[in-house]
Amino acid sequence: MMTRDILSELIKRREEGRAKQDQEMLSEVREQLLELLSEYPDDTEINYQTGIAYDNTGLGNLAIPYYERAIELGLSGADLERCLMGLGSTYRYWGHYEKAVETLSRGMKEFPENRAIQVFLAMALYNSESYKESVELLITNLMETTTDEKLHYFKRGILAYNENLDEKAAE
Repeated sequence: MMTRDILSELIKRREEGRAKQDQEMLSEVREQLLELLSEYPDDTEINYQTGIAYDNTGLGNLAIPYYERAIELGLSGADLERCLMGLGSTYRYWGHYEKAVETLSRGMKEFPENRAIQVFLAMALYNSESYKESVELLITNLMETTTDEKLHYFKRGILAYNENLDEKAAE
């Protein structure tokens, strides 16, 4: 079987294992990806998929170098979008807040329609004690996506206040 065919099959199995939350299957796929990576250490997609496999098995701290390598090797498109989100959220979870903000900010800039990246960025900003930016980003996302009638009724006011959360009436 060709390398790409093997990789495609491993991706299918990883997705199946993730859907079923089958840790044994996910661990097997991770080990097979590591074997494939030992043969092709500079393969962008194999590095990226190995990172996901570590993340899917609850070992996000071990996913970091694979995500970083995939980006370094030129990962692009939807895979880069998912990788920046995975890497950024993993950095945040492990307390690397500055790297999380940097990675997720890049993700938001390159993939402005991805609201999940923006919410992870808001969490990283919160962890970085950038509370105002965090809340502004969350409110903006809420107001741009909600179907709640009461929030829509107050949308103009909420968004106006959101531009300067610290503003208050003069006495």
